Amino acid sequence: MLLLGIDIGTSSVKVSVVDAATQKTIASAQYPDQESPIKALHPGWAEQSPSMWWEQAQKALERCHAKGNYNTKDIAAIGIAYQMHGLVLVDKDQNVLRDSIIWCDSRAVEIGDKAFATIGEEHCLSHLLNSPGNFTASKLAWVKENEPEIYSKIDKIMLPGDYIAMELTGEITTSVSALSEGVFFDFKTNGISKEIINYFGFDTSLFPVINPVFSSHGSLQASVAEKLNLKAGIPVTYKSGDQPNNALSLNVLNPGEVAATAGTSGVIYGVNDQLVYDQQSRINTFAHVNYATEQKRLGVLLCINGTGSLYRWVKNTFGTGYTYNQMNAEAEKAPLGSEGLQVLPFGNGAERMLNNKQVGAHFQNIDLNLHTPAHIFRAVQEGIASSFRYGFDIMRGNGMNPTVIRAGKSNLFLSDLFTQTFVNATGVPVELYNNDGSVGAALGAGIGAGIFKSPAEAFSNIKAIKLVEPTTDQFEPVYQEWKALLDVKLKA
Repeated sequence: MLLLGIDIGTSSVKVSVVDAATQKTIASAQYPDQESPIKALHPGWAEQSPSMWWEQAQKALERCHAKGNYNTKDIAAIGIAYQMHGLVLVDKDQNVLRDSIIWCDSRAVEIGDKAFATIGEEHCLSHLLNSPGNFTASKLAWVKENEPEIYSKIDKIMLPGDYIAMELTGEITTSVSALSEGVFFDFKTNGISKEIINYFGFDTSLFPVINPVFSSHGSLQASVAEKLNLKAGIPVTYKSGDQPNNALSLNVLNPGEVAATAGTSGVIYGVNDQLVYDQQSRINTFAHVNYATEQKRLGVLLCINGTGSLYRWVKNTFGTGYTYNQMNAEAEKAPLGSEGLQVLPFGNGAERMLNNKQVGAHFQNIDLNLHTPAHIFRAVQEGIASSFRYGFDIMRGNGMNPTVIRAGKSNLFLSDLFTQTFVNATGVPVELYNNDGSVGAALGAGIGAGIFKSPAEAFSNIKAIKLVEPTTDQFEPVYQEWKALLDVKLKA
C-alpha cells in the first residue's frame, strides 16, 4: 500500500510516494528545476498563481511516475503540505478570482496593526494568540477594501493546500489548523472569531467546511484521476501548512519537541500544550496538526522570511557558475566571522520577529581588496544563523527551551558549515533526518486514512542520521557584533 505526498512550496512543488509498510520513500520528484517566480507588482507585494501550483504538482507527479518504481494504482491516500498564510479566492464555479497573496506579502501590515489596536491587543493575543498582522485575514480585508469587484464574487476563501485539494476532489474544506494560521480562529471559543468577522465585515459563508487535519477532505475525481494516472476515488486524508507538516515529518508532536527548517524561509517550530503568546507577536502560535480541544497541541513558530531566498539571490548575483554544493564548500574556505563581513538577511518582506519592520538585506563592511566569494557565502550563512539565534532568544523568553532540535537534511541544512554554525549560534544540538515535507505529507495521509493506528506507528521506522553538537568555535562574539549591527538598522 502506497501513500502520495504533495508539498506546495514557494520555490517548487515536490511529490513523494512512500511505502506505508516500511515508511520508506519509493520515489520523489520536483518541479520546476529553477525557483518559481514571485510577482512583486509593488514594493513589499508578493503573489503567485494558484494555477501555477496545480500545473507544477501535475508535472512533478508525472516525473515521479516516470521513474517506474511503483504501480500508480497502488496509491491509497493523498496528503498535502503547502506554503502557509496564502489567500486563494474562488467564485461559485470554483474559478480562481485573482493571484494568491502569499505569505511574504507585506501590503496588509497596516490593516492588521489597526485591527490589533481596535479589537484590542489583549483580546487578540489571548484569543487569537497573534496579532492579525499581515496574515490571511488581513489580506482578505485588503481585497475587500481595494478590490471590491473581486470581493463581491468570492464564494469561498482558501489556503493554498485547500485549493490543491479542491482541484483534486472538487470539494472545498479547511481545518482548525488552517484557520488559525490565517488568524481567523478563536482558541477560547473554539470557533471562527466573531471579533475578526465583525471588525472586518466578513460573511461566515465565505469559509469552507471545517474538517480535522487527519480526515477525509474529498475523493479524487475520475477526470483528474485519468489525467494523473491514478485510481479514481483515492481520498485526500491530510492537509497541513508546511511548518506544522515539517514538524510532523520529524515526529515533532508533543510538548517540548522542536523542529527547524531553512528553505525559502527559515523556521523554528516548537510544540506546546498551553495557550501561549508573545506580547509583541514576534513569534506566532497556531493549532498544530494534532490539535484538539480536549488535548491542546500548539505550534509556536519563529519565521525568518529570507533564508533560502537570500542564498538563491547570492547564487544568482555572486555565484554564477557555482552549484549550491560548491558554494557550501567554498564557504568553508573563509574563516569564522568572514573577516568582518556581515549580512542581515531581511530582504523578503516585513519580518514578524522584528515587529513587522522591513529592515531590508544588508552587506556590511565589504573590503574590496580582501573579500572573495568564499567570504560572501560564509557571511550569508553566518547572518542567517545569527537571525535564527535572535529569534530563538525570543522563543526562550516565551518558555521554549529545547534540549535538541530536529531538522531535515535538506536546503541549507545540507551544508555542514551552516548546520554547525546554527548549532553553535543557538547552543542546542541538532538531529538530522532524511525526511522532507512531501514525505511528511504522505505519512500524514496514512494517519488520516487510518492505515496507521497512530502517528507513533507512522514514524516507527524513522531514525536520525546524524547528531550535530555545539563546538567551541567562539561564535558568540560574531553574533554579538551582528546583533549590534541589527540594532542600529532597527533604530534607523
